Amino acid sequence: MTATILNRLNREQMAWRAAQDIAGGAYVNLGIGMPEMVANHVTPERQVVFHSENGILGLGPVAAKGAEDFDLVTAGKKPATVLPGAAYFDSALSFAMIRGGHLDIAVLGAFQVSRTGDLANWSTGNASVTPAVGGAMDLAQGARRVFVLTTHTDRDGAPKIVEACTYPLTATAIVTTVYTDLAVIDITPDGPVVRELIGGLDMDGLQALTGPRLTPAADFRVLTAPVL
Repeated sequence: MTATILNRLNREQMAWRAAQDIAGGAYVNLGIGMPEMVANHVTPERQVVFHSENGILGLGPVAAKGAEDFDLVTAGKKPATVLPGAAYFDSALSFAMIRGGHLDIAVLGAFQVSRTGDLANWSTGNASVTPAVGGAMDLAQGARRVFVLTTHTDRDGAPKIVEACTYPLTATAIVTTVYTDLAVIDITPDGPVVRELIGGLDMDGLQALTGPRLTPAADFRVLTAPVL
């Protein structure tokens, strides 16, 4: 059972927190699911350019309810918007951008992240569910940095940050930072380092929900987010 922690971040707050670490002018791919929400929390003034592997550069926030255009969707088939100056292109050019190392950051979901930054995000090995890796392997290898946006534990309360992944790998040693509903954790050569932790939860409490040994950062602080 997952421990009851009253002030866990919700999905929108998690997306907001990840967005704060994206520098202005960065080229960023947003993976399917919660990562797509990150675009809602980056203002146009920061001039972040969002990429979608189905062929969009200049992706905007998720389309508001009632204003959807189903001819304009993300790679996850969700209604999207585009910003002025956006470009459309085919999948071959889109993946040339990814594989050519032209993306600064990929924001991806995860089933598991290991202490060394291995990523498993395309299959749990469940025979009743059809696995679909999509562009995740290309993104994980091609982006200069990989942010993972995920809940800290799965539905059964098992840690998603583990000593070693037990699910099929997407890529090895590529995750740089994990943003969960409890903490911001950097993956370093010395293992996971906790940069921020929600109020009301101490390091021992977080450690109990995490596989590998955690270390607090030198500038460790409380993780706060606006009401969203």
